[in-house]
Amino acid sequence: MRIDSSIAAIVTGGASGLGEASARALAAKGAKVALFDLNEERGRQVAEEIGGIACKVDVSDEASVDAGFARAREAHGQERILVTCAGIGTIGKTTRRDRETGAISHFPVDLFMKTIKVNLLGTFQCVAKAAAGMMTLEGLEDGERGAMVCTASVAAVDGQIGQVAYAASKAAVAGMTLPIARDLMSEGIRINTILPGIFNTPLLAGLPEAAQQSLAAAVPFPKRLGRPEEYANLVLTMLETGYFNGETVRLDGAIRMPPK
Repeated sequence: MRIDSSIAAIVTGGASGLGEASARALAAKGAKVALFDLNEERGRQVAEEIGGIACKVDVSDEASVDAGFARAREAHGQERILVTCAGIGTIGKTTRRDRETGAISHFPVDLFMKTIKVNLLGTFQCVAKAAAGMMTLEGLEDGERGAMVCTASVAAVDGQIGQVAYAASKAAVAGMTLPIARDLMSEGIRINTILPGIFNTPLLAGLPEAAQQSLAAAVPFPKRLGRPEEYANLVLTMLETGYFNGETVRLDGAIRMPPK
């Protein structure tokens, strides 16, 4: 797909991190970008800087998602591009024994469900609703109506101790990529998923410098945290390359996460 001023795009989680970098890269190509994010203030700031619009959206809530799509389409028309970066990270072992008291507890079911609702259901809702809209469009080259890029994580395949909910949600995003590509093949809509490793996002920026350096040293090469711009570059490659479809691709400097 050629990305220019005729193309409307939606980026979830677009107010920061990987989503912000993706939104900026799309806007630099001329696309009309709508940001879906709960951080309304930051979303507006980024949108103003890239000439897009910001929509306060909770991707785990269907009514909120519907309202976001309606606002984005009213402003820019039907999107041909969707990039899903919205997500949360949760930590906790499946079960744990308190070292002092011996008390046994398990990962809270409500927190597990919240992780699934945001990371998996949130991604699926946006994908399904975007695809339904894309199906109303005329096809471009090769009959392509639209293209989507989702965000999973290397935790999908290298889940660490304490990542049971997060890894499950991201593995499911990776797992649904090929079936969705097959579901949409007759409609000219492509989908791919990126599995990022350790990236320099606001979440990691809050860690002590020593912790960041330790994480960077664990990467085989290059020995640093990933840059959000590198993620955005792969997003553009997946969107612009018509034969790129149904793939899950690691972007991680060759790291393989240890148990902890």
